Amino acid sequence: MRLTIRDIQKMKTDGEKIVMMTAYDASSARLSEQANLPMLLVGDTLGMVVQGHASTVPVTLDQMIYHCAIVTRVTQRPLIVGDLPFMTYSISPEQAMQSAARLMQEGGVGCVKLEGGEAVAPIIKRLVTAGIPVMAHIGLTPQSVNQFGGFRVQGKEVASARQLIRDADAVQSAGAFAVVLELVPTKLAEFVTARLSIPTIGIGAGVGCDGQVQVFHDILGLFDAFIPKHTRRYAEIGTLIREALSQYRSDVQAGNFPTEANSFGISDDVLAMLQSELTDGSR
Repeated sequence: MRLTIRDIQKMKTDGEKIVMMTAYDASSARLSEQANLPMLLVGDTLGMVVQGHASTVPVTLDQMIYHCAIVTRVTQRPLIVGDLPFMTYSISPEQAMQSAARLMQEGGVGCVKLEGGEAVAPIIKRLVTAGIPVMAHIGLTPQSVNQFGGFRVQGKEVASARQLIRDADAVQSAGAFAVVLELVPTKLAEFVTARLSIPTIGIGAGVGCDGQVQVFHDILGLFDAFIPKHTRRYAEIGTLIREALSQYRSDVQAGNFPTEANSFGISDDVLAMLQSELTDGSR
């Protein structure tokens, strides 16, 4: 039975740290569920780690639905969070409702995530009123990377810290069941976490958040374009894959693969019959 937003909120109440991981395909989703992770995010970061873009901006709603459907199809227990991609919820509350409805109906997710604070609070309220659970996302919002001028820590100055607190208050008041804090100074994230009754999920926001989210490819060494400061490499699977592929190439070129153990046989009688027919010119 799938976990719900109430289960996630109860984890904050009980003082249990919340662990969320990105998953974009069947393999990452299955492995994450087998590791007993309670919440999976089908994030628009797939634009960078799967599609090879420089940001999340090019990701479309249809692409998000496709990946969400895969993750929900192969899992049974984790709460699945689906990202609403760039400009699929900013034009109007009606557009946001249509986008979120597709992500839930076609993608099968249990809730949606969208970026922004005070500015999107009315949209969050409209979605929640319509029965769509919403996870908010404030601090560094990757869809606004062009406005920020890069992936920069947010809330380091008095004015920006005040705005982040206003954003946190606004999304909670609008009905968000949780909020992601991305690239926020540790002490500010701790302050916001203590202030809010809803869970905070940090990424680059320190250990004081109620939970953490990381990118599957980052922690396993599968994404080598750069290593974000906020991540920890728990394995170097990318290195193992490169070594395995190099060995495969060498074995094929040297005639060491496939071996008889990797091949299939045919009886000598059948082969002799075929050779005889071809030699006689008959069929």
